[in-house]
Amino acid sequence: MIEKTIVILGGGVGGIIVSNTLRQALPRSHRIILIEKNEQHAFAPSFLWVMTGDRMPEGIVTPLQRLIHDGIEIVHDEVTNIDVLQKSVYTSTKKLSYDFLVVALGAELAPELIPGMSGNALSYYSLSEATTMQKALNDFSGGIINIVVCSLPYKCPGAPHEGAMLVAEYFRRRGIQEKVNVHLYTPEPQPMPVAGPQLGDAVKHMLASKRISFHPLHKIVSVDPHHRTIAFVGKNPASFDMLVAIPPHRAPKVVRESALANEAGWIPVDRATLRTKADHVYAIGDVTALSIPGRWDPDVPMMLPKAGVFAHDQAEIVAHRIIDEINGTSPTAIYCGTGYCMLEAGEGMAGFAFGDFLNDPHPTLQLRTIGRAWHWGKIIFEKWWLSPFGLKKSIYGLFLKLGTKMLRIPVKV
Repeated sequence: MIEKTIVILGGGVGGIIVSNTLRQALPRSHRIILIEKNEQHAFAPSFLWVMTGDRMPEGIVTPLQRLIHDGIEIVHDEVTNIDVLQKSVYTSTKKLSYDFLVVALGAELAPELIPGMSGNALSYYSLSEATTMQKALNDFSGGIINIVVCSLPYKCPGAPHEGAMLVAEYFRRRGIQEKVNVHLYTPEPQPMPVAGPQLGDAVKHMLASKRISFHPLHKIVSVDPHHRTIAFVGKNPASFDMLVAIPPHRAPKVVRESALANEAGWIPVDRATLRTKADHVYAIGDVTALSIPGRWDPDVPMMLPKAGVFAHDQAEIVAHRIIDEINGTSPTAIYCGTGYCMLEAGEGMAGFAFGDFLNDPHPTLQLRTIGRAWHWGKIIFEKWWLSPFGLKKSIYGLFLKLGTKMLRIPVKV
């Protein structure tokens, strides 16, 4: 068998899963190289708990090496160029040739795309920002808090609503909820529009129960930090005492400048196989543009949301397709587009949404009744994910994984 080199760009959820799956199935004669600039891996779903002070930052961070199977080469460097014609990847220090390439570089935050936003808005979409926001919440004594979704797409469709509910709950615990008004603004017509009107209405009810004002169809134009106001397209400006942003997202520069990207800078992939337009090159996770059936705007096709659960499943599909190709068999793994989300609501409660995002003519989703079980399910998954790779193979690790798999079984409301 001819030795192959598989290069994976990005050490997030997708990069970790595809690397480990490949290494477990392929002989050591095949090289698996994971390129990730950060040596530490942070569990992004827990950023919300860092924001509220329910987690310390160091409690959701672990060395990437602990999560990776032995026999995987880790290169801690930044990718600077992707040359699909020469089948090569360049970093700031070296050139690596590949037989198969998996791009899992995620999305980056770009608050500078909104005039006046940089340095004048808080966020919980990175660990450092969630840590800063926790201190700001602790010092806040009352006023208007505006949480603003700046543009589409953004990571985790439920995170803006979770953030709003957890912020409201934070001040309830402090006993000053009457002094704080939380508003959520979004350019979308409803919460999580990809989920359909029924689930959107359920989330609106959840927000209202927390005394959160929801403002759909508000597209932000700029921030005036001196007058502490936000300008919107065709809407009245909104005043704030604290501004929290889900900033604009975009693909990393190396992706935007590559031959793989579309006009918007994301990587279009085949819906079933995750293959790009380049031979033996796949893309998974947030960096992709994957169209799904249906649309809430007749002029804008719906895209698969950007979330770790999709990157996880896509990584497994891509890994098995590469394994089959290397073994000389026809790949059979097909991406099905199912996904789920634990929607934190505060007070140790969460909802659970599950759906088939590739269902035709439109995605089918459902929201389970809010309860403590879903909150604990998220905690279980956090502990399992951050455990060392070896522990994941133990009986304890398998038990935790079984628990999370059970949560993915669709049950009618």
